[in-house]
Amino acid sequence: MIYAKAFFDLQGVFAQKVTTLSGLPLSRALLEYTNLYIRFGLGRDFDPAQPTWQDYIAGVRDANDVAEWTYAFYVARGGEPAGPPVVATFGCFSYARLGADRIRLHFKNVEASGVSPLVREHSGRRMAELAALFEHVRRSADQPRRVVGASWLYNLEAYRRLFPPAYLATASVMPKRFRHMPLWGQFLDRHGAVKEQMTRRFLERLERQSTMDGLDQCFPLPVLSLDASVQHFYDFFDVSASARLRWPL
Repeated sequence: MIYAKAFFDLQGVFAQKVTTLSGLPLSRALLEYTNLYIRFGLGRDFDPAQPTWQDYIAGVRDANDVAEWTYAFYVARGGEPAGPPVVATFGCFSYARLGADRIRLHFKNVEASGVSPLVREHSGRRMAELAALFEHVRRSADQPRRVVGASWLYNLEAYRRLFPPAYLATASVMPKRFRHMPLWGQFLDRHGAVKEQMTRRFLERLERQSTMDGLDQCFPLPVLSLDASVQHFYDFFDVSASARLRWPL
């Protein structure tokens, strides 16, 4: 998916505010306080000397309009995907491996109806997708021991009700996740456009912000991190070692 220009404009405004409050050069603010490095498909090393990043920063210095240059640079790279490869997908849910003993859950709105995938009447469908996912995990050759998540979505009761209470009980706020999509993703809808109400709240708070210490509070929803034993999911979704998959691989 190619995200809308407004999504990058939003991050540019945030980076400019950082330079005003901190005195940091814009190049450093763009590296440390936006999701651009990852969105350009450059990985997660955040190396300021990375050649492609250096090309981008050179353009920033020369550009008459930094916002236009940023979006043109992103589009030219084709919206390159970032992140660990997905092992399997079941409806709106997928998972990726993080080393030998952990998996991370991912969510994407793939509802064709246009109705929110998290409305109560779709809860049964979402639960069935998660059950199928964990049946797949249970049958994998390399058994993970932990399930981790990190997203703004865990603030929403409509999302929380899909998961084991023991998993939800581990939720803790992850501050200063300015480089990562689990924070910035709250501004995007399923089509890659920005959500006007969330964006307006963010910009109003950002305008009032007078110190670096309060930057996290500009975001309507924090990133919550969760980490629990995979057994809690097997129990919650009644996944047994001999269970038959209810979802095509």
